[in-house]
Order: sequence, then C-alpha cells, then structure tokens
Amino acid sequence: MSVSFKEWTKSGAPWVWLNAGAVAINVLMVVALLGVIAVRGLGHFWPADIIQAQYLNEEGQPENIIGEITNDEWVPAQRLRDIGVDIPAEVEEVERYLLKVGNRDVYGGDFRWVLAGNLENVRRPEMLFAAERREWGNFYGYLREVKENGQVVASFQGTDSNAEGEQAWNELQARLERAESIHADIYAIEKHEIGSVNYEIERLRLKERRLQLEGRNTPDRLAEIQAERDALNRDYEDMQSRLISLYESFNRDSIVAEAMNGRMVEIPLAKIVRAYRPNAMHLGQKIGFYGAKIWEFLSDEPREANTEGGIFPAIFGTVMMVILMSVMVTPFGVVAAVYLREYAKQGAITRIIRIAVNNLAGVPSIVYGVFGLGFFVYFLGSHIDDAFFPEALPAPTLGTPGLLWASLTLALLTVPVVIVATEEGLSRIPRAVREGSLALGATKAETLWRVVLPMASPAMMTGVILAVARAAGEVAPLMLVGVVKLAPSLPLDGNYPFIHLDQKFMHLGFHIYDVGFQSPNVEAARPLVYATAFLLVVVIALLNMTAVGIRNRLREKYKALEM
Repeated sequence: MSVSFKEWTKSGAPWVWLNAGAVAINVLMVVALLGVIAVRGLGHFWPADIIQAQYLNEEGQPENIIGEITNDEWVPAQRLRDIGVDIPAEVEEVERYLLKVGNRDVYGGDFRWVLAGNLENVRRPEMLFAAERREWGNFYGYLREVKENGQVVASFQGTDSNAEGEQAWNELQARLERAESIHADIYAIEKHEIGSVNYEIERLRLKERRLQLEGRNTPDRLAEIQAERDALNRDYEDMQSRLISLYESFNRDSIVAEAMNGRMVEIPLAKIVRAYRPNAMHLGQKIGFYGAKIWEFLSDEPREANTEGGIFPAIFGTVMMVILMSVMVTPFGVVAAVYLREYAKQGAITRIIRIAVNNLAGVPSIVYGVFGLGFFVYFLGSHIDDAFFPEALPAPTLGTPGLLWASLTLALLTVPVVIVATEEGLSRIPRAVREGSLALGATKAETLWRVVLPMASPAMMTGVILAVARAAGEVAPLMLVGVVKLAPSLPLDGNYPFIHLDQKFMHLGFHIYDVGFQSPNVEAARPLVYATAFLLVVVIALLNMTAVGIRNRLREKYKALEM
C-alpha cells in the first residue's frame, strides 16, 4: 500500500533520515580531518629519498643540489615574476618543490624552494646519506672519511656504491653505535645520578636552614648534616671523574662529509643521533626505520628548539595533569551536586546557584587562568610558603606556577560540568529506591552513600569524561599557571616526595602552540605540529575511552536497581 508524501512527512521519517545524514556527514568530516592531520604529521617520519640534481638558479647559473622533497605546489607564474624570477610570459602556472637541503651550519637555512622545471639530471645515488644531528638539524651529503683521534681509518671517494664505500659506511655505523651507548651512559649520570645528588644536597641545605630558623641548629645536628653532605660530595666527585672519562671516549671519533657545494665538513660522532642512506633502503628497512622514528617521537625528549626529537615530557605532563584534575574535580563536583539535589531547600537561592554554575561553564578559560595565577599562585601559594617552607624563602616553593595550581585551575574550570552531570544522574534515580532504603531502617546518609551515589556513578563518570575532554585540550590558562616550553625533568621521579606538585611541566596543547607559532624554523616545525595535534587527539580519546569503559561497567552493575 503506497503512502502519500504528506503522510510520510507527518510520520517523522524525513527527520530521522535528515539526522542520520547529518551524523554521517559529521563523522566523515571528523575522519577526513584526522586523516589529513595523520598523513601530514606521521608522514614526516618516513625516510624519503634524497635526490641529487643540476639546478638552474634564479641568477641563471647551474648548481649542484641535494635534498629531500618535502612539499610541492603549483603557483601563479606572475607571483614569481614579481620577485624577479625569469619565467616565460606564456606560462601561467609553475610547479615548485620545497626541498630540505639541511646543512644549516653550511648554508644558513635548511629549506629551499626550487622550480621543478629547472631541475635536470635528477638522480638518487645510494651513497647519499643523511645524518640527524643534535644541533643544526640534518646533514645531507657524501661520506668521505671516518676518523679516530684525528687519524683516518676509512675513506671513500665517488658517488656510486662500491666495496670501499660500504666499508666506510659499516665503520661509521659501528662507531656510531658505540657513541650512542656512551651517550646513554652520560645521560644516565647527568640526568639521574647527578640530579639525585644535587637534589639531596639541596634538601640538606634547606634542612640546615630550617634548624637555624627554629633555633635547633645544635653542633651535633650540624655535624650529622655535614657528614651527609661530605658523602654526597664524594659521590659527586666520583661521578664527575666518570663523566670526564666518558667524554674523552665520546669525542674520539668523527667523520668528514662532502656537502652539495663541495665543501668538506668534519662532524664529531658525539653530535650525530643516527646516519642512514634512504636511497639504499628496501621497503622492510624503511618500515623498520619508520617504526624507530615513531617510537623516538613518543619516548624521547625534544631537541633543536622542540623541532626535533620526541615529546614524551609533554605526553607525561598532559596525562598526569588530567589525572590530578580528575581526582580533584570529582569529589568537589559530586559534593556540590549532592547538596543541591538532596539537602538544599529548593527555592530562589538554589535556583540562583544553579544559574551561576551554568554561567561558570561559559566563562572564557583565560579568565580562570588569571584567577588561578592571582589566587592560587600569588595568594594561596605565597601563604603556604610562609607557613610551611620558610627555609626556602625568598625562593618560592608553591608560590610559583606549577603542576598543582594548573590542575586546580582546570578543576575549577570543569567543576560546573561535573555538577550538572551528577545532578542529572541523581534526578533520574526513582524516589521509590530512596524510600525503600529508608523503610528498611537506613539513615539518609547511609541511603545516599550505599544506594543513591552508586546508582548515580555512571552520570558522575559522564561528567568526568566531559571534564577530561575539555581540560586536556586547554592551553590559555595553563600558560599562566604552570606550563613551560621545555621542562628539564618530569614531575614524577625517584626523589622524595616522588610527585613534585610544585614543578613546572610540559603539555601537548602548549607544545603545539609553541612549535607552530614560536619556532625559529617554521618549515621544520610544521610536520611536528600535525603529529603532535594527532597525538593529542589520540591521548584525549584514550583517556575518554578509559572513563567510558568504567562508566559502562558501573551502568551494567546497577542496571537492575534502576528497573
């Protein structure tokens, strides 16, 4: 039986299809956006081929050019004519490549735009190599010599692969592996062992200062402190002697490489992270290299003004701040919601409070940052320093931006969300459940604690999920209350009290802002902006999925009570 268009419209079916289509479009747009971010960001770690070609430059002179093609685009020819590039009048558009030529210490910049039509004799020699350095970015060229204490132990001349070139390359890889092992030992001593000794020495200084302020600096106590300090100083001297020996061995080897302009550059292996020949790699080797670079991005510390290396401190800081924020916001939000729903008299004052809570959810986040800086840091933190850390003054302990105040500021920012979600959950619990508990002899507090709150826990988790989703991506308030460009150490380590709430930290959102807008090397930073943005989305999704899983388990557990 056919249905008329009017009846079909009245049935509501068009709105169902319209909503379904809108949801599908939104999902496709989100997936497409994430796909673009992932491709542009994660593609940066793939070992792209290095080309060598003859290029006719803007002055009409041929030159040898070496580098990676990182981007290409079509631009109006007139735009290039306006800046003095000689292009025939009949040409309307030209293709150009963004070439990463590296060697910033040699050329002054490591990116260069070249016209695709001016490239001739493009080749991909297997002996071209890239060296990732701890400073000055990548180096591209040919390996010419491997040296030990200034003496040549292997050499190579030419551009094509041969036995001599392979021998020099294998010698470089073996010595580079040795240099990386020594670097790991040096890092462990400088970062962890010496850091722990310095931390303990500082604690002893503060302990001595406290005894002096309290008038308890007796000779016996001072002697104990001095004995501990002497033992720590002996440990420090031993570490220093080990470091001197390691650095002597670390700086033993070097290489001589030829840049594209023919200049010979000597590079100590101590300054090289890795060296590789992408043109000589097969697919399996490239996949292995890609996996190693992704792992480095996730697990290493940043270098080169945050444009190289990894972002593990930012990942750790983001997750730790969100966890602390969740621990702080949940009890405050739940207590406030319970009071408003279960205990407060429903009248004009309660309605005003609810309106105020809803309005707080719409306040710009930077306002919370200013409040956190003024109240938490300058007022509360300085008073805590006066009361509990007088020995450290005038240097602030909690009277300065740090992890604690950042977490509290974001807890204040997100508490309206938790209050509203928890209130909604409490309002959905049937009145008969409460009355049944009271009829069995339970007090109101027992009913609330053992019956009402467990049944409302899925709604609480919904509030926490929304709070996490908002807090993890905030940047503006964090810039005022604890986030920094580069934190020398993590806020969680092996030094007492293990969690350092007074310490500044890194954050993925601020890292994106810093790399994208404050980096001195824009082209090198752009792929990392995409990669970090994609990682931030993944971290937020994982945190939310964890909370959703907990909520679903609680919902299944108390489903029978709601029926």
